[in-house]
Amino acid sequence: MSGFRSPDVLERRNNADAVKKAMLAKFRAVTQDPVLAEQRRAQRVAIAEARAVRAAEREAARKVREAELAAEAARLAEIEAQKKREAEELAALIAAEEAEKATQLAAEQKAARDARYAARKAAKKMRRRGY
Repeated sequence: MSGFRSPDVLERRNNADAVKKAMLAKFRAVTQDPVLAEQRRAQRVAIAEARAVRAAEREAARKVREAELAAEAARLAEIEAQKKREAEELAALIAAEEAEKATQLAAEQKAARDARYAARKAAKKMRRRGY
């Protein structure tokens, strides 16, 4: 069984040169063949157009979603405004009823006070006359 043999500097450099030459040959093959170059360019254009279409679709979907959210927010604001108006109307009605009750109570108290005053006056007249 043989042991592990690490490549020396010369072998590593030759391997790197070979890889670089292969990459350069591949690149030159693409530029030398105009049909292949045109195919790759067409692929890149198609990918770019598809990307633009997807971006436009996402933007349209985002605008639709924003419009729906705005409509929902407007609807909720209208509901809140309606609730606030109803609460204000109810508070005004309650205040009016309380004011009416207070006025009625004040009138009853004044009538009772006037009746007591009149009774005192009548009793005083009776005492003065003696009968």
